Amino acid sequence: MLPFLHIGFHTVVHLFGRLWVIGPWDVPTFGLMLWVATVAGAWVMHLSFKRAHVQADALGIVALSVVAGIVGAKLWHVLDTPAEFQMDGWQVLWSTGGFAWFGGLVGGILALLMQGRQAGIGALRTLDLATPAAAVGYAVGRIGCLTSGDGDYGLPTNLPWAMGFPNGIDPTPPGVKVHPTPLYELIVGLAIGFWLWKRGGKQRGLGAMTGEYLVLTGVARFLVEFLRRNPHVLLGLSNAQLASVGSVVAGAVLMYVAGKRPKPEPEEPARLAKAA
Repeated sequence: MLPFLHIGFHTVVHLFGRLWVIGPWDVPTFGLMLWVATVAGAWVMHLSFKRAHVQADALGIVALSVVAGIVGAKLWHVLDTPAEFQMDGWQVLWSTGGFAWFGGLVGGILALLMQGRQAGIGALRTLDLATPAAAVGYAVGRIGCLTSGDGDYGLPTNLPWAMGFPNGIDPTPPGVKVHPTPLYELIVGLAIGFWLWKRGGKQRGLGAMTGEYLVLTGVARFLVEFLRRNPHVLLGLSNAQLASVGSVVAGAVLMYVAGKRPKPEPEEPARLAKAA
């Protein structure tokens, strides 16, 4: 049974590493899943707006935030790996690999803050409403990392669900099976999204949902890094883990401040949004 599972997983990764279409053109599944993640996030964002009685373009807000997140992820990757930039030059910005989680988080947050202000929703309230969408979108996007084999997988393991990526963008050695960490992040991301969606249906202090999102995603990323191949840079931690600590601290501060604020009455969200 176990060899069959290994072969089955390997076949899936090999077949869906690229999706071939008419003629000589092909569509990388990373880009395809990024589009699916954007649609999923926009749908959840639309539901959040609808539940909060907010009139705004959810798809437009999510689309611009995704673009900002991609730019931020690429720029942070360049700063994080200067040796790669020195070797490959500016082409690293256009490669299909090299997306730093923390840079994407910062870029997406900045875009949401600006758009929330412009739309009259309020910067911090927009972040609160976007938290379930961000968690779901990130989770779905990890499928693209899995199918493309872009190097986001983990350390070698003999677990039954281990996978090999011999044909990936960053291939594993022949016969080597590793932790499919994007799958772990998919499962945890969907769970976080569900939790935030349920919590967002209650009246809470402004910024509380954003704080919870930063804490939960920070903890999740911190833990999964123990199974990843990223080098340790300080105190036995990787760059992503250090960024995760910052995310958890920022989230905890937001939750504390939000707890000190009075909870809005049902008719108050619009007024508090303008004040944010």
